[in-house]
Amino acid sequence: MKVAGGVIALACAVASGLATAQTTASSDEIKAARRTSNDALLHRDLKAFGASLDTDFVMVDGSGAFVPSRQAYLDAFAMDFADPKAVRYERIPDKVEISDAAPLASEQGHWIGQRPDGSKAYGGTYPAMWRKTAYGWKLRSELYVLLNCYDAAACGRYRTP
Repeated sequence: MKVAGGVIALACAVASGLATAQTTASSDEIKAARRTSNDALLHRDLKAFGASLDTDFVMVDGSGAFVPSRQAYLDAFAMDFADPKAVRYERIPDKVEISDAAPLASEQGHWIGQRPDGSKAYGGTYPAMWRKTAYGWKLRSELYVLLNCYDAAACGRYRTP
């Protein structure tokens, strides 16, 4: 009976180690996808930016405005990319958790909006939902919350009820 118990304990330890390795690999993939997305924003590469978004992506921006589709989000960034004075965004993951119940992950982080000269305009926090697809981890949804305003003019639209 001790042998059977030892085998079961060993099997559980191996399974736990495999699950931890898979979780770490998934977390690393999500962080890499976020870096790629941030780089795409920096270089105004709409195609590369869109590659991180799932087909049914939705978003709520820092003012609470709902962006109902992947295409609407891409259209908003296309307008930003055309404006050399537009604020540029960076999302910094603080924590990534992989679901053991579904092919989903939660990313918690903070974001910053910077003017082209590098000065901060505003920032805040965000949660994001990632979904594991046949094409890798893709963003399903994001919710941005404005917490900091460094430039009153830039924050004006956030103050409109």
